[in-house]
Amino acid sequence: MVEQARSWIRENQTLLLFLLAQGGALAIAGASMLSYFTRLDTRVTIMEERGASYTVARMDEMKLKINSLEAQIKTNQATIDRLVAAFLKDREPRP
Repeated sequence: MVEQARSWIRENQTLLLFLLAQGGALAIAGASMLSYFTRLDTRVTIMEERGASYTVARMDEMKLKINSLEAQIKTNQATIDRLVAAFLKDREPRP
């Protein structure tokens, strides 16, 4: 019986190696999923602890930054328009 088992293992060594590798891959995938879900749970817990006030405060900061950028854009656009007008004024043919 033992001899039959040994000969079967020798004959199917590739299959056994493949099954072992597949088991290892499944174990690694399981560990990876566990790690991902743990991090996800941690992020959700942090957001629940901080609450909506933290999120609203961050959104207000973003709105302030957007407003300042829009003001800079308007200032830059006015400067560009003034420079283009001055450039075109110089280009007009003189009578």
